[in-house]
Amino acid sequence: MIIVTGGAGFIGSAVIWGLNRIGVDDTLVVDHLGTSEVWKNLRGLKFSDYLEKDAFRERVRTKHFAKDTKAIIHMGACSSTTETDSSYLIDNNFQYTKELARFAAEHGIRFIYASSAATYGDGALGYDDNESALDSLRPLNAYGYSKHLFDVWARRKGLFSEIVGLKFSNVFGPNEYHKAEMRSVPVKAFEQIRDTGAVRLFKSYKPEYADGEQKRDFLYVKDAVDIILYLLENTTVSGLFNAGSGTERSWNDLAASVFSALNREPDIEYIDMPTGLRDHYQYFTKLDMTKFRGTGYDKPCQSLEHAVADFVQNYLSGNRYLTD
Repeated sequence: MIIVTGGAGFIGSAVIWGLNRIGVDDTLVVDHLGTSEVWKNLRGLKFSDYLEKDAFRERVRTKHFAKDTKAIIHMGACSSTTETDSSYLIDNNFQYTKELARFAAEHGIRFIYASSAATYGDGALGYDDNESALDSLRPLNAYGYSKHLFDVWARRKGLFSEIVGLKFSNVFGPNEYHKAEMRSVPVKAFEQIRDTGAVRLFKSYKPEYADGEQKRDFLYVKDAVDIILYLLENTTVSGLFNAGSGTERSWNDLAASVFSALNREPDIEYIDMPTGLRDHYQYFTKLDMTKFRGTGYDKPCQSLEHAVADFVQNYLSGNRYLTD
């Protein structure tokens, strides 16, 4: 059995979709459905059982899954970069991950978890996933810090010789619709173009970046799934790795890709960035993928234009999910 935490969420449900595509459905889905529409991500997926997160954590503490579990793919976390309840983040993103990592290590279970490129802070020290450089990183928000805290803890405990952490960067794609304000810019841009014909992007507050030329390393969720499935199969690979495209692209590029997918001419409006966000904003992200590529993974990521076209034309335009 494979356990996928956050299995009803964005990347988690995409992982289950990927597993189904290779004929795997002996999967335990763990999540907290609450009152949102995240349950819709599970429609059409094949899995053996579902558990709410709190019940799952209790069973892990009693070693309930020790014998039957092949791997734990831990995508369950609060992913809101604006969450201000640090105690909640520490329990949900740090303590929960510690519990699962200890359990997996104790019972020889493959453990793959989601870290984040938010751990790099403003990027002043670069985006090198060398574990020895962790102590120098300064995340800009509590979410990034909660992820960074586990990375540091895992290194201190020597766990990177057997577990895998993935520093995901700006993942976008189908099944993220439930994320409200944390949805990716392609979703928001699509809705803005649909409703007004234009896209709104933040102005730049650094002279070296023109408006809309702030850059990110964008990763399509289908590429993220391919990375995870590769690591699930190649059990000798361990460590902390960047998980991005390895290419920086601007918000203007992204917006232009959405307009192109809709066969429209670009119409971009630059708006003021909220004051509270200006000191916590990453202007440039480009993940160094050398370490991960060195493990033997040679599948290229989709270009931004191709990924956005697939997302817009095959999912957003019809309000479709991965399994529709």
